[in-house]
Amino acid sequence: MKLDHIRMSAALAAAACMVPSVAFAEETSNGAEILIPKPAEFIPALVIFLIILALLCKFAWPPVMAMLEKREKTIEDSIKEAESTREQAAETRRQADSVIADARRQASDIVLAARSDAEKERARIVADAHAEAEDIISKAHDRADDELQRAYASATDSIAKVSVAVASKIVGEALADDPEKQRELIKKYLAEVGSLHA
Repeated sequence: MKLDHIRMSAALAAAACMVPSVAFAEETSNGAEILIPKPAEFIPALVIFLIILALLCKFAWPPVMAMLEKREKTIEDSIKEAESTREQAAETRRQADSVIADARRQASDIVLAARSDAEKERARIVADAHAEAEDIISKAHDRADDELQRAYASATDSIAKVSVAVASKIVGEALADDPEKQRELIKKYLAEVGSLHA
C-alpha cells in the first residue's frame, strides 16, 4: 500500500516536470486551450514520462524501497526492543517490590522477636529478683530466729543466775549449799518463764 502511494506521487511529480514549458508560455485568446495540450507536444512528453518512469521503477525505486523497508525494520526492531526493555523494567520493578516487601516482613518479624525476647528476659529478671528477695527474707527470718534463740538462751542463763542469786539471798545459805535444790528451782523457774514467753 505504501509502495503504491509513493509510486503514484512520483509519477504525478514526474508528469508535472515533463510538460513542456512552451505550452504554458504561449498566450492565446482562449483560456481553455491552455489546459488541453497539443498532440505534437503531448505524445513526446508522454513517451519521455513513460521512459523516465520506467527508469525510476527499474533503478531508483528498488534502492529507495529497500532503504524504506530497512528503515521500517529498524523502527520495528526499536519498538520491539523498547517493549522488551519496558517489560524487563516492569519485571525488575516487580522483583524490587517483592524484595522490599520481604525485607519489611523480615524487619517486622525481627522487631516482634526482639520484643518477645525482651519480654521473656524481663520476666526472667523479675522472677530472679523475686526468688532472690524471697531467699533474703528467708535468710533474714532464719537469722532473726537464731538471734532470738541466742537472746532467749542468754536471757534464760542470766535470769537463772539472777534468780539463783536472789533465791540464795531470800532462802539463805541452806539453798546455796544444796546443788540439787538449786537445779530443781532453776528448772521450775525456766518452765514458768518459758510458759510466760510462749
